[in-house]
Amino acid sequence: MNGYYIKRLLEDDIQANSKTFPVLLICGPRQVGKTTILEKIIKEKKQDIKYVTLDDPIQRALAKTDPATFIEKYGTPLIIDEIQYATELLPYIKISVDKKRMEDKANSYGMYYLTGSQMFVMMQNVSESLAGRVGIIDMYGLSNAEITGYTQKSFIPTYEECRKKENNTKLNINELFERILKGSYPEIYQNNEISPEKFYNAYLRTYIERDIRDMISIKDEIKFLTFMSAVAARTGQELNYNDIAKDVDIDIKTAQKWISILRTSGLVYLLQPYYNNLIKKIIKRPKLYFTDTGFACYLAGYSDAKTLQISAYNGAIFENYVIMEIVKSYVNDNKDPRLYLNYYRDTTGKEIDLLIIKDGTVYPIEIKKTGNPNKEMIKNFKVLENIGLQIGGGGIVCTIDKIVPIDSKNTYIPVQCI
Repeated sequence: MNGYYIKRLLEDDIQANSKTFPVLLICGPRQVGKTTILEKIIKEKKQDIKYVTLDDPIQRALAKTDPATFIEKYGTPLIIDEIQYATELLPYIKISVDKKRMEDKANSYGMYYLTGSQMFVMMQNVSESLAGRVGIIDMYGLSNAEITGYTQKSFIPTYEECRKKENNTKLNINELFERILKGSYPEIYQNNEISPEKFYNAYLRTYIERDIRDMISIKDEIKFLTFMSAVAARTGQELNYNDIAKDVDIDIKTAQKWISILRTSGLVYLLQPYYNNLIKKIIKRPKLYFTDTGFACYLAGYSDAKTLQISAYNGAIFENYVIMEIVKSYVNDNKDPRLYLNYYRDTTGKEIDLLIIKDGTVYPIEIKKTGNPNKEMIKNFKVLENIGLQIGGGGIVCTIDKIVPIDSKNTYIPVQCI
């Protein structure tokens, strides 16, 4: 079946923001469905709205050289796709909003709908130009809940919360690695004519042609591809610029710049370490994950799920999948995951894959690609007794079939429960 729409869990948040702010900005990587979700919502509201993409060089030139005319020409309501290409529009959007507020404040909501796939660079410009006038929503690819048609709230690993999801569609280990290899971009699920390998090949070409050539020199393009593959091979590891630079034969400053490009483009997610004044000898480097496991597998050279499943990469990519599903659960619940999610590692080698910190309570999680977990896997949870937070229920996210208590606080958690 081609062309069908998969309901996104952000729809209600977008609807609410469009009734609260004159400007709505949806940030996320290319092709995660930003424009599609806007078009659906606008259609349901039966608004007569114009659409323009700044991928179009003619439209981009007008927006950059004569933003006042651009804004006047299209009027409102208006969808502007890839706003990062012409941030010169932002002051003029502000002027248009303020004028409408003065004339007819009750009808000043939902004037501009913006999308952008270069999140952090653009965010600073938006904050400076549209403070108090813009609702900002992050968006990633499809979550497992969206693919299977379940509701989703921000994940907490307690036994009680996981029991609520025990009847979610189960994935056996083969289906799970098919899903990991396939990734989360909607096009792959909506178009049966395209294989993941073909999709990611085209995606990479589009990314290089549209987003990278303005940031790096032409002679560096091949090396940048090598760099992306080297980063994909390190998913789930601490970010070590020295190691990456050495492998790709670039200097550390270039490695830092290129990681920043991947992060700005929404292609990688950096999970920050948790530390406070009570913790001594803590590691302070973030851990790196790809926001889409299918793209990571493609860059790392995997095109077959069975090969992936038995490879040395299987544990790292499984961890990547789990981390990003949990990140999406917070994003789709209108929460900033950076405020809740960390990992722990100290200089003695003690590590906990994920800490969820909420309302003064820490919920520890280990992530293991195994259907036969054991209690020894949570031995490092003891380090949390000295960090000054209440310890909540935790557990091991793994490929076990059913939810099983480990002890009075911790649980073996099937992966579908996230």
